[in-house]
Amino acid sequence: MMSHQRRDSRALDIAVIGAGVGGLTVAARLAHRGHRVTIYEKSDRVGGKCHTEWIDGYGFDTGPSLLTLPAVYRDFFMKTGRGVDLDLVGLDPAFDYHFADGSRLQLPNLSRNRAVTEISNAFGERAGQEWGSLLERAARMWQASRTDFVERALPSVPQLIRRGKVIRDLSTIAPLTTLRKFTEKRLSDRRLRYIIDRYATYTGSDPRKVPAVLLTIAFVEEAFGAWHIRGGLGRLVEKVEARARERGVTIELCSPVTRILHDRAKVTGITLEGGREIKVDAVISNVDAYRLYNGMLAVDGSREEKTAGERRDINRTTPSLSGFSLLLGLKPSKQRLLQAHHTVFFPADYDREFDEIFEEKVPVTDPTIYICSPDDPAMVPSEGGENLFILVNAPRHQPEGGFDWSDEAVARDYGDRIIEILVDRIGIDFRDRIVVKKFRTPLDIENDYGSEGGSIYGPSSNGIRAAFRRAPNVSRLAGLYNVGGSAHPGGGLPLVGLSGEIVADAISAQINR
Repeated sequence: MMSHQRRDSRALDIAVIGAGVGGLTVAARLAHRGHRVTIYEKSDRVGGKCHTEWIDGYGFDTGPSLLTLPAVYRDFFMKTGRGVDLDLVGLDPAFDYHFADGSRLQLPNLSRNRAVTEISNAFGERAGQEWGSLLERAARMWQASRTDFVERALPSVPQLIRRGKVIRDLSTIAPLTTLRKFTEKRLSDRRLRYIIDRYATYTGSDPRKVPAVLLTIAFVEEAFGAWHIRGGLGRLVEKVEARARERGVTIELCSPVTRILHDRAKVTGITLEGGREIKVDAVISNVDAYRLYNGMLAVDGSREEKTAGERRDINRTTPSLSGFSLLLGLKPSKQRLLQAHHTVFFPADYDREFDEIFEEKVPVTDPTIYICSPDDPAMVPSEGGENLFILVNAPRHQPEGGFDWSDEAVARDYGDRIIEILVDRIGIDFRDRIVVKKFRTPLDIENDYGSEGGSIYGPSSNGIRAAFRRAPNVSRLAGLYNVGGSAHPGGGLPLVGLSGEIVADAISAQINR
């Protein structure tokens, strides 16, 4: 079916800074409505952190490695033309969790009843019942927060109060309670609390400091599923890019934007590296919020005052954690090393991990290890080969007052240490099967994506006011908008896609009113 969305009453010249998924989706939506849109991307490819990296025939999803809420992208394609087959593959189990005491839990996909049964069998009937009750509460949290906090530009606290609904929902959302405290009262088994704690890391945060409403992530995964895209999540980027170009979007690669031009009341244009100035009616930023508000908005050495409050909010947030990753290609074997697409090995002391990252700012001694190992023939060079994308949480690159990731020897040794830990936890020495090996540090993330210190998600969700301090979709500076992981509603493919829809609709509403 073809979309017949109405074109806006007036066409604007719009510059999008950054060709991440948020930038691509908002550009395609606006071009479909009749606007003249150009994306300026500093690197030589599109997609931002959503990328499938290929080394000697092995494919690695090095950014997002899981898609949930696929309806966000089905809706995007329908509303910008025709629907597209995303070639989704459901993952069952959704996750394979391993604990330091030797216990294990395979969490099924798309079924609470099966999840409760698996938990009851693994950890006891009480644990299963508690999980079911917790996910029921998570479902109510999602219904209470979805419209106002996810699918729309974030309103101010006074606006929420005037709507009245938020007062009724306070007891459901539990805004003054941290995720950790919330689950400690409801889950008697520490292993289940570890699983919920890990959802805080989806936003680069500390479960002891994030609001309890992040429990909704567990419900979203359960209700809307865990999905792989055949051939890697980079295929999604290819399809979104193709749609943007079909709609008439111009994409200029290797074109870093250094400055956003404005007259202190409204945006007037951008400056590219090398000094080229381009006049536009609106600018949509898909870049790291710290760099946007502390650098790109400067005029004659001074910062733009319309965005002073936004800059202050961004600078008051705690930057999200980063990640250290290993890309390993294994030569063929008769038996797969790992049975699930997503495998997590928890340490004995999860709190120690967050202390080392956020307080001591050092690489984690005994980290939680996440592995994405797709059973996808399109992502290995030959039958029986395996690709392991291994990720551990890590402190940002912060040479002054933190950890300096610039020493390649230190990073290489840390990567070897992670492999040693993994060999011990799996119980199989697979090192003689490694034919591809590459590591990526927080400094690499900073250099590749422009995120301050390699923070994967921009501002973290630490603190009860964190959501209100993210970059707003609509800035107080007329003509400036924000999409992507640094902006509302947050990081991850579904939320980034929603940010593109929110901004496109905001621009259309301003033109057509």
